[in-house]
Amino acid sequence: MADNEKEAKALLLLRYKETGDKALRNGVILAYMNIVKYAALSTRNMYIKFADTDDVINEATLALMSAVDSFDPKKGVKFETYASIKVRGAIIDFIRRQDFVPRNIRRFAKEYDSAYSALYGELDREPTPQEMADYMKLPLEKLESCTAQAAAAQTLSFEEMVMDSGFDIPDKADEDGMWSPEASIHRQEKMQYLAEAIKSLKERERLVITLYYYEKLRFSDIGKVLDVSESRVCQIHSQAVQKMKKFMSDYLNR
Repeated sequence: MADNEKEAKALLLLRYKETGDKALRNGVILAYMNIVKYAALSTRNMYIKFADTDDVINEATLALMSAVDSFDPKKGVKFETYASIKVRGAIIDFIRRQDFVPRNIRRFAKEYDSAYSALYGELDREPTPQEMADYMKLPLEKLESCTAQAAAAQTLSFEEMVMDSGFDIPDKADEDGMWSPEASIHRQEKMQYLAEAIKSLKERERLVITLYYYEKLRFSDIGKVLDVSESRVCQIHSQAVQKMKKFMSDYLNR
């Protein structure tokens, strides 16, 4: 986006905040709809099989409208950052309300988490799929199938952990939903740990995380890049998320 376009949008927002003109408000919302589209695109793997994209966009648009009204330019935070967090949080809340993951898969995901943590502690390394299957008393094929089905739950869980921990926001939120600059050092530290968690992954796991969270590719598209099935991508993603959650949990609970 050209600098002059960014400046024009920022000026439009400031004019609305100063005047409260509803026509300007509508213009601001239209100008920043790219935030809604980006958030809906980047989370589609979590909802595509149980919710319409239009419904997600509607929820995200309402969050954008709320962000426009609650934004305070005096706080020194970029509106794009503020609105992105609000919009993404609204989408995650919407997904959570749908309770889209079958109970047996949700239960499996929790048991898988516990088994992974237990084996990691015993072995002092990542457990192999066969070791996980043996520990959970499941055939390897069953474990792999359930892991693929639980990918959406794992994704949502990691997204919630990232947002709740403040890894993708610039500073700590205050009672007005904005951020205080005093928290920036703490945020930088957490960002560093998140980066280290990603670096700790195996090459293929790191690639899946990068393509999914940064390049916003679907699991099916990532499968084409890696020349593997979509279910295999789900498995790799779940394994990577488990490692990152373990890494971040050790940091957050220290």
